[in-house]
Amino acid sequence: METLNIEYVDLGNDFLIAKMPVNERVHQPMGLLHGGASVALAESVGSAASMIFVDIDKYEVRGIEISANHIKSKREGFVCAKASLIHKGSKLHLWEIRITDENNQLISLCKLTNMILPK
Repeated sequence: METLNIEYVDLGNDFLIAKMPVNERVHQPMGLLHGGASVALAESVGSAASMIFVDIDKYEVRGIEISANHIKSKREGFVCAKASLIHKGSKLHLWEIRITDENNQLISLCKLTNMILPK
């Protein structure tokens, strides 16, 4: 979280939003936002969201599948990732994570499945 400067900025009944700066720390060699950094942001916000919606004294969250479609490149500024709950089961959570820039342009669209395990 600290390495990528990810900051949580908003929370609702079925979503969590995080923000990440786009700079040389998250660039790939061509000077663009690295797809892996986008996926790390998506998994961070989706996993944190699952943790918020379970009793963490009784359960642990494990990401078991993530997919990403990178739609648009980004060189500088920031991106926001909004994790929206698609399915909240007792054993699986499914999240859609939309990564957008400061102009609300879609940068990446991700899907994350988390397994909910008893401690």
